[in-house]
Amino acid sequence: MTVLVLPLPGAEALAVRVSAAVGGEAAELEVHRFPDGEVRVRIAGAAAGRTVVLAGSLDRPEGKILPLLFAAATARDLGAAEVGLVVPYLSYLRQDIAFRPGEGVSARHFARLLSAAADWVVTVDPHLHRIPELGRLFTCRTEVVHTAPLLAQWIRTRVRDPLVVGPDEESRQWVEEVARAAKAPWAVLAKRRRGDRVVVMALPAGLTASGRRPVLVDDIVASGTTMAAAVRLLRRAGFAEPLCLVVHPVFAPGALEGLRDAGASEVVSCDTIPHPSNRIEVGGVVAEAVAGLLERRAAAMAP
Repeated sequence: MTVLVLPLPGAEALAVRVSAAVGGEAAELEVHRFPDGEVRVRIAGAAAGRTVVLAGSLDRPEGKILPLLFAAATARDLGAAEVGLVVPYLSYLRQDIAFRPGEGVSARHFARLLSAAADWVVTVDPHLHRIPELGRLFTCRTEVVHTAPLLAQWIRTRVRDPLVVGPDEESRQWVEEVARAAKAPWAVLAKRRRGDRVVVMALPAGLTASGRRPVLVDDIVASGTTMAAAVRLLRRAGFAEPLCLVVHPVFAPGALEGLRDAGASEVVSCDTIPHPSNRIEVGGVVAEAVAGLLERRAAAMAP
């Protein structure tokens, strides 16, 4: 039977893209909110015997997690053969250790919730730092879509003489890959954090303004504090106005304006999260990844 693809609120375009790639059917996931804040879901399509895919990013997760979990449980109640999640932005990964005694490790807790709800998860460039791969967190199958080729292509076609720069050591894994694909030099800045919105930045030894256009690359911008500090540092050091390239534009209120005020010439993001800065479309590569995963699963289950 064909795959049934259900969008989380706001992810209708992604659901249509995935449905077309897998030869499936896109249907509505009705989410009703009661006056007291409780939610009820209804799947507007036949789920029995089918692979049911729930599609949508998990930014601002508190309003999305219960509908997702309820929808996955409802699909199983209706006889779904399996349930998959397509979540271009996967939240709750930054807290990957207990930084202070008594803290919960939300990355592990959240992964357990989703693993219990789904048979597989497809996501885009998850924010992994101290945990090397999603398989260390999830007990269901996971597949990661990488945006480095898309970012590199954007740089190659739009930026003359780029210098790819990471705002901190955590960004190194993305910066190296993007710079290699873009055939551009790269560097990573040094950062010390003094709270959620206070950071101290420094240039690495030997990095000086050379006439190249700095392109700051990071996987997530939330408060924008780190990226804005990097922009100001580069400007003080004599570099041209940096361009900021972001995979997941979480962007807390005021973050985008803060980057512009710091001196960024342009802020460009992938559309893993809908935002005015979206310029790089990931729906195609995400849909291809889902189609490939389903083909491999079908082949593995064939007699």
